[in-house]
Amino acid sequence: MTKFRPCIDLHHGSVKQIVGGSLSADERGLLTNFESDQPAGYYASLYKADQLRGGHVIKLGPGNDVAAREALAAYPGGLQIGGGIHVENAVDWLRAGASHVIVTSWLFDSSGCFLKERLDQLVAEVGKERLVLDLSCRGQGEGWVVAMNRWQTPTDLKVDVATILELAGYCDEFLVHAADVEGKCEGVDVRLVEFLGRHSPLPVTYAGGANAFEDLERVDRLSGGKVDLTIGSALDLFGGSQIRYADCVAWNRGL
Repeated sequence: MTKFRPCIDLHHGSVKQIVGGSLSADERGLLTNFESDQPAGYYASLYKADQLRGGHVIKLGPGNDVAAREALAAYPGGLQIGGGIHVENAVDWLRAGASHVIVTSWLFDSSGCFLKERLDQLVAEVGKERLVLDLSCRGQGEGWVVAMNRWQTPTDLKVDVATILELAGYCDEFLVHAADVEGKCEGVDVRLVEFLGRHSPLPVTYAGGANAFEDLERVDRLSGGKVDLTIGSALDLFGGSQIRYADCVAWNRGL
């Protein structure tokens, strides 16, 4: 069954909901849907109280380490951490309380070429059971390619059946943000959800575009219950009006 997975997106130390495709290096075109007056630890404590596991903390750029550590300390073992993760800091984040580390950009060179040797190094350092591979992607032709550097730079790694099956041997889960619809509340990428449900041998969390409580049922149906759903900007917890957080908690409990 598809589960609701919570998130804490951090930007300059604050909990925010951002239109993913607008997050460039200079931030000139940044579109922010919501900025919380509550600290990251507040949300982590809430998720812990509601027994929501497998959520993720994503550091969107620099200046987020303190807030991220606060969240992990509030819910040790209950949250994954991503954003700027590499072989030299991964163990430190696990020791700080993360259940898993999430990695994308470090697995590529500056031009977007996949570096398999870096994945081998990371697996040797933390073990595949503590690693989540972020295959957050943008559409390209009829398919998708992984996007790095805050979803701005397309890479040479296609999100296709061969990639999914190969990388499944190196991690515990996949995280997939659909960067083209992230933060827009215009609906989930139906083709991508169906693809992930059909082909991934591992648990997958999908994020991007959810705009109605019924999206939980829709993702459950489209993926055969194999893909979990993260909901951000549409959630009342983050200033949205379309989806109640309490309803998502109840969904997970089967109420």
